[in-house]
Amino acid sequence: MFARFATVLGVAAVLFAGSARAEKWNMPTGYPENNYQTKNVFWFSDQVAKATAGKLKLVVHPGGSLVKLPAIKQAVQTGVVPIGEILLANYGNEDAIFEADMVPFLARGLKEAKALYKAQKPMLEERFARQNLHLLYSVCWPGNGVFSKNKIKSIADMKGMRFRAYNAITERMAKNLGAQPVTVQVPELAQAFMTGLADVMIASAPVVVNTKGWDFGKYFYDFRAFHPRNAVIVNKTQWDGLPKAERQKISAVAAKAETRGWKLCHQVADSSLETLRKHGITVVEPDAKMMHAFRAKMSGIISEWAKRAGPDGETLRKDLGK
Repeated sequence: MFARFATVLGVAAVLFAGSARAEKWNMPTGYPENNYQTKNVFWFSDQVAKATAGKLKLVVHPGGSLVKLPAIKQAVQTGVVPIGEILLANYGNEDAIFEADMVPFLARGLKEAKALYKAQKPMLEERFARQNLHLLYSVCWPGNGVFSKNKIKSIADMKGMRFRAYNAITERMAKNLGAQPVTVQVPELAQAFMTGLADVMIASAPVVVNTKGWDFGKYFYDFRAFHPRNAVIVNKTQWDGLPKAERQKISAVAAKAETRGWKLCHQVADSSLETLRKHGITVVEPDAKMMHAFRAKMSGIISEWAKRAGPDGETLRKDLGK
């Protein structure tokens, strides 16, 4: 009798331990720990653990240490990892809607960037669902401007300059400006500028700060031409396998992380510009003439992108009045 009772207790203990054990999900990101996007991911992870009373724990792997940034989407889609953070524009070759936030002047400044996201979100959700993915939240990067070694008095000055391009859209931008596109990876920026391989690039102020741009350039023209966005996605099969109550709690945390991330973006944009000034970079707010000229050079890119994106692209363009 005692042996039988002990067996029952043992089985009960195992079942209890199994129900109490936390489920751990590896979560790769492509950015370093000190980046505000990554800090926000760590905050999200902590809050998910609290909201689910420890039933789900997200183990964050920053800096591409588990999966490199360009490969994260496929890793989540195929279930190699359950969740991850991606840069949406990396997947414009799959569907032009993914790169809408990188189309110059489709959405300028944070206010327009939010309007773009609001209109784009249902389209993203629909596309992700077809790929066995679920969108949890999306956070933008500060607006991109032009960083240069030399003073730019007018857009015409950029003709013939070596323009650092890192995807199809930035290469198209270079060509529209009459510049020569060159491919340079972020770790090689300083050397490229100092050796004359690059003269100018489109970048956000934080990128210039992180690469210590004051060592190889002098001017930052704050066009805020576009705001790329990251997105946190989860494998839909694994997401649907969670209890409904847990999904609701995680979604609520995700909404807070999104709001928090956009506020951080605004703060980082301002602080980065101030850091550039302190290190001797001349931060220029383009006047109306320069802004108009730059927009004019980019207008064809919006039309071309909308055509590639199909009806949804035309809808976004119409919604944003472009």
